[in-house]
Amino acid sequence: MTGSGGVTAVVLCGGASSRFGSDKTRARLGDATVLDHLLDALPRDWAVVCVGPQRPTRRAGLAWVREEPPGGGPVAGIAAALPLLDTAVTVLVAGDMPYAGRPAAALARHLGEHPAHGAVAAADADGRLQPLLAAFRTEALRSAVPARPAGTPARQLLDAATAFGIRVPTDASTDVDTPPDLERARHRLGGMKAVTIPEPGDADALVVADVPTPEPRAGEVRIQVAAAGVNRADVMQRKGFYPPPPGGSDYPGLEVSGTVDALGPGVDAWSVGDEVCALLVGGGYAEAVCVPAAQVLPVPRGVSLEDAAGLPEVVCTVWSNVFMTANLLPGQTLLVHGGSSGIGTMAIQLAREVGARVAVTAGSAEKLQACLELGAEILVNYREQDFVEEVRRATDGAGADVILDVVGAKYLARNVEALAVNGRLVVIGLQGGTTAELDLNTLLRKRAAVIATSLRARPEAEKATIVAAVREHVWPLLEDGRVRPVIQSRHPLADAGAAHRELEASGHVGKILLLP
Repeated sequence: MTGSGGVTAVVLCGGASSRFGSDKTRARLGDATVLDHLLDALPRDWAVVCVGPQRPTRRAGLAWVREEPPGGGPVAGIAAALPLLDTAVTVLVAGDMPYAGRPAAALARHLGEHPAHGAVAAADADGRLQPLLAAFRTEALRSAVPARPAGTPARQLLDAATAFGIRVPTDASTDVDTPPDLERARHRLGGMKAVTIPEPGDADALVVADVPTPEPRAGEVRIQVAAAGVNRADVMQRKGFYPPPPGGSDYPGLEVSGTVDALGPGVDAWSVGDEVCALLVGGGYAEAVCVPAAQVLPVPRGVSLEDAAGLPEVVCTVWSNVFMTANLLPGQTLLVHGGSSGIGTMAIQLAREVGARVAVTAGSAEKLQACLELGAEILVNYREQDFVEEVRRATDGAGADVILDVVGAKYLARNVEALAVNGRLVVIGLQGGTTAELDLNTLLRKRAAVIATSLRARPEAEKATIVAAVREHVWPLLEDGRVRPVIQSRHPLADAGAAHRELEASGHVGKILLLP
């Protein structure tokens, strides 16, 4: 009776506040919900689908179908769960929303027509299910309905299920809000989709594959991914030049947004159902990802869940490098190379908000216009102009106090020339190579600093500090609408290669997103 990806228990329940009826029963069970007792007692290797009006939070790793999906009530909610059934015990829990009449009859008919889908166990401490059980007393199911075994409701269910001999060693791992998501849920009961890199190469090296769904470790949350940001680091990883740190996911993707669907031990800052975005060490190109809870941020008010995927990596990169490391101050000049990129568009906005003057380089008039609209004042087309001369001219010969550089070796000497006295050059990318000569005499004369940093390989404690600072300083700007994510395009997860080709073509302004 075991089926691939089968569901072990379909739990039909009332609201999360449902109690078994009498005061006497409540005294015996304590101040926990019926659903709490049930989910605590069910074996951890059972795949569980809950059908009810409120998302269960007591147990990680289960699927949930709203009791009232669009266009229907309890009948539709139960019908939505039926496609998930393979080999299953169907569990009915009495609550303040009794499942009787049409819903119970619909489920009874289905089980009568598909006996391989399992049997019915019922928890009924106070006799409230007796009318409901009548709906199941068909010839096909008569032997499958136990007669009120003794013990707690959860124990009753376990005893009944054991007697039926139905047990599927798998684990559910998704939230299912509405019936259109059921096919995705069916797949994810045994795994998920993720973008893999079997062999380094061009954009076609990205392959969507079925992989195990990760389980959150202590201090982690699991996020059902709504969108993932595409970054240059992902391209470098695809080419084989930027492997994940030890212990990191092999799948690309450094930032996501989505919904928390499971909590690891020791996590109390987040709840199942929270809409969040997160800074990752990898693994974002997937349907689900686990991340340390301290690297998770709430979706800012006024920002859509999908668009929030374009925030964590760029905001943490800009804030940690431009403000925490280079200490850009009001009235100073910031030069941003690649001003129309995801990082560039965020750097312009944040520097503008602190009262700094922003210079940018970009390769077209259209990109420079986009930078101007975000707040850049000094616009340099690097294909036609010398950024050193243009920055000096615009600053009366002083130069840039801070330079944020993604080019690396190709720009090293010219960046030092463009620095002001006491200037700070922060190198965060190597698109122009890794090796170059540096005139230390120029650096000494300007009392300037060259700083090379990366975000991905930093210890978790440092990332937590950065995320906390971003939440304190940047999130209010986002929620006030003074700063916003700039989104260029969205691609399905299966078209990750197309997203990479778009990024490498360098025609975009802002972020490119992947949607699982």
